[in-house]
Amino acid sequence: MFIHKDVDLPSLSRKSIDGVRYYTVNNKPMVSITSVTSHFNKEIFVGWRKKVGNDEANRITKRATTRGTAVHELIESHLLNKDVEYDKPGPKMLFQQSKPKLRKINNIYALEKSLYSNELGVAGTVDCIAEYDGELSIIDFKTAAKPKPREWIENYFVQAVAYACMFYELTNIPVKKLVIFMTCENGEVEIYEEYDKMKYMKLLVKYIEKFVEDKINAR
Repeated sequence: MFIHKDVDLPSLSRKSIDGVRYYTVNNKPMVSITSVTSHFNKEIFVGWRKKVGNDEANRITKRATTRGTAVHELIESHLLNKDVEYDKPGPKMLFQQSKPKLRKINNIYALEKSLYSNELGVAGTVDCIAEYDGELSIIDFKTAAKPKPREWIENYFVQAVAYACMFYELTNIPVKKLVIFMTCENGEVEIYEEYDKMKYMKLLVKYIEKFVEDKINAR
C-alpha cells in the first residue's frame, strides 16, 4: 500500500488561448510550463516534421500520446492503491514492467495535482511528488520506444524543476531531486535522477524569458 500525505494544493481550471495552455490563478491566466518548454523546443519539432513528413509525424505523435496517456493512467491508479485492469496489451505490458521500480515510490505528497508560482508566472499539473528511494522527488512519468540519451531530455528536467519551485512556493517543502521515470517498449525502464536543481533553474529562467520575449514580439 502506498502512503499518501495530506498536503493542501490548489485546484485550477485550464484552457487554451491561441494554441497555448493557460491555468486560471486568482481569476487571471497563467501560462502552462508545458507550453513554455514546448515553445522553447519548437524549432526542433518543426525540423523533425519536415524530415519525416506531416502524415508520418502525426501518426507517430498520436501513437506516442495514446501510449503515454494509457500508461500514465495505469500508474496513477496503481499509486492510488486501486486495482488495475486494462485490456490493451501494449500499455499493460509497459505498466507491468514498470511495477518493480514503482515500488521505490512512497509517502506521496501529490499525484496529478495543479501547482503554480507567482514568482515564475507559470502553472502546471505535476505527475507525482513523492519519496523515491527515500528522497522527496518530483517524479515525471514518460514512455518511449527505447531509453533516450540524457542530453535529449533537458526539457523534462526543466519542467520538473519548475514543479519543484511551485511546490516549494506553495508549501515551503523542498524536494531533494528530480526523477524522470521512463518505461520503454524495448522492455527497459530507465530512471534519470538529477540533484543539481540550480542548473535547471537557470535553464528554466531562460525558457520563460524566451517565451515572454517571443510573445511580445508577435504582437
